Amino acid sequence: MPKVFRRARGPNWSLLPDSILLHIFTFLDYSDIPYVARVCKSWMQVSYDEFLWRHYFYKDFQVDSSVPIMPGAISWRAEYERLVEETPVVLMQEISEHNHQVLHVSFSHKGDVFATSSKDGYIIVWTSTHPAEVKYYRDMKLHSWKYTQFSQFNSSDTLLLVSGVHFGNYNSTSGEIAVFNLEKDFQLQCRVLNKPYDIFGTWYNDQYLISGDLHWLAHLVSASVIWLNKAYQENSSEHHAIISRLYKFYNRNASSVRTILVANCLTQDSPKASSAPSQESNGANTREAPEGQKEVVERGNPPSHRDLGIHQVSVTEDQNVKQQLPVNPVHTNPITYTKDYREAEESLPDSAMDLEKELEGMDVDGAPCKARNDTGFDGDEEGSEGNATFAMSLADDRDKYLIFTTGSKTYSPHQIGFKRIKTFTIPTVLDAGPGLRERIQQQNQERELRNLGLFQEPNWLDYDSVADRFDEIDHLIDLNGHIIGMGLSPDHRYLYVNSRPWQANCVIDNPLSPPRIAEGIDLHVIDLTTLTEVGTMLRAHKAYTPNDECFFIFLDVSHQFVASGAEDRHGYIWERHYGVCLARLPHKDVVNAVAFNPRDPEMLVTVSDDHKIKVWRSRRKARNLNIDLSDAEIAKELRLKCVRADSSVECSEYMNHLHIG
Repeated sequence: MPKVFRRARGPNWSLLPDSILLHIFTFLDYSDIPYVARVCKSWMQVSYDEFLWRHYFYKDFQVDSSVPIMPGAISWRAEYERLVEETPVVLMQEISEHNHQVLHVSFSHKGDVFATSSKDGYIIVWTSTHPAEVKYYRDMKLHSWKYTQFSQFNSSDTLLLVSGVHFGNYNSTSGEIAVFNLEKDFQLQCRVLNKPYDIFGTWYNDQYLISGDLHWLAHLVSASVIWLNKAYQENSSEHHAIISRLYKFYNRNASSVRTILVANCLTQDSPKASSAPSQESNGANTREAPEGQKEVVERGNPPSHRDLGIHQVSVTEDQNVKQQLPVNPVHTNPITYTKDYREAEESLPDSAMDLEKELEGMDVDGAPCKARNDTGFDGDEEGSEGNATFAMSLADDRDKYLIFTTGSKTYSPHQIGFKRIKTFTIPTVLDAGPGLRERIQQQNQERELRNLGLFQEPNWLDYDSVADRFDEIDHLIDLNGHIIGMGLSPDHRYLYVNSRPWQANCVIDNPLSPPRIAEGIDLHVIDLTTLTEVGTMLRAHKAYTPNDECFFIFLDVSHQFVASGAEDRHGYIWERHYGVCLARLPHKDVVNAVAFNPRDPEMLVTVSDDHKIKVWRSRRKARNLNIDLSDAEIAKELRLKCVRADSSVECSEYMNHLHIG
């Protein structure tokens, strides 16, 4: 062949140095890689380069360059694949069984079933198979419930706690907890009063649950009583204890204890007790509710402050249909972690990381674990209250944290309270207390003292004079905003909190008139070993209702992801380590709650005011179920991409080819 023809063919690109070829590849898009990798062996080799995939990862997922690769990760290429293939973004099923707003969803620890609560009054238990099917259901309106609002499985998945709101007048805050036996065909096992209803309730251990009660003592001053209840309340003797008082907390400025959680303590030392509640003015005038106000349909599950006589600007049914919610812009802020969080993450031993996966329901190699109790370890918990062994603990006996929302400046919950529950023996014999004769004598003595003017009523407005009657909160964190949701990480190390912040430097003159709240939700991350805030995400997902109409937006946390609902008709998924938002999951109305399957975090369920339940799975799991992804609905993914029209199959095959076993 003449030399002129060899020169006319141009340069031999296969002979380019890898460094130059790598630089050229950085100008390409991820979807171009399947094509250039097929040119020749040298190009294929460069397409595997870790520097190239690090570049794509930071660019496409918009990760801050200061964030290192996740501890334990083997390569940037594998991390890119994980975020593409294992994020639950494929809509597998849309369920329309409920005929009203769906408020909450929760999974069993085994991940084989999940439960949904709705304003139609039903609690429904579904199988986690594809497609999901109804396993149990109960109409709680038959028990004088207005609607169901929350559910939680006990650690052995034998009982289901269901929380609801009683029928009553518009200002009623009365609620109830029901326990159903999943081993006895969903038999109703016990019912416990719960006030206010947005305490929700939670399991203390496998056989005991926590409820609350509220007693008004004076103007804007009340007491919240936390009760420990036995889930089995059928006893052969009236002397057997089925309920025991845990704590009694003092509330001022119309506040109260709400939204309780129980977490395992990972440290021996108790935090320094916070100071007594600040003495702030209670001399505010209440605003009277309009007379003749008829009950209306509201969005979501509103907080229980109506019995204070606060004016409610509610949404009527017609307005509810016509109201158009703004759509959130595509860009969302990342979760920003502190240096302490990053150092703790880096120093976490591999055994602890494996333990977190096991607590989430997966073995280290990804295989399902057998059933575990609420501490994440095998064993019968009844009678052992908090005594299970934990790999990271410093002692065999561990305490628990009672975590709850409360306030001191206004009725709206703006503080997170922590009370360490020391290990104790749950009483099994009822303390009879004074007999009828003794009680009559006490009443007569009190009557005589009153007649003589010698009986002194407690001054409930002066906390110092009655402090000995109440339990002290160990620690308080003030978020200066309306707290609307909380969720624990699988290892109980971190608490994630949804909050709608108040205006900066606001002054609260009237506890019944809290400051205006932002049209956005902040996410806070609190380290439960130090009780300090170690992460923040500002205004990343949206909420638009004013303070009086603000309702709960539940979130959930898995080993790798964080998910939350929002009022902009979307659910959101963030990657925990990198802090970036991965996807927006569309609905036609407010998304009230989300939940990951603890045994399969590549499965996520979202529930909404549009009456729908949506089941999402990852691309990988969808292909395993023989789902054609070209015909499936995919959530709005927020990674930067410029995908070729014909490249989806090519990219999928290429990622499978790059898969590291």
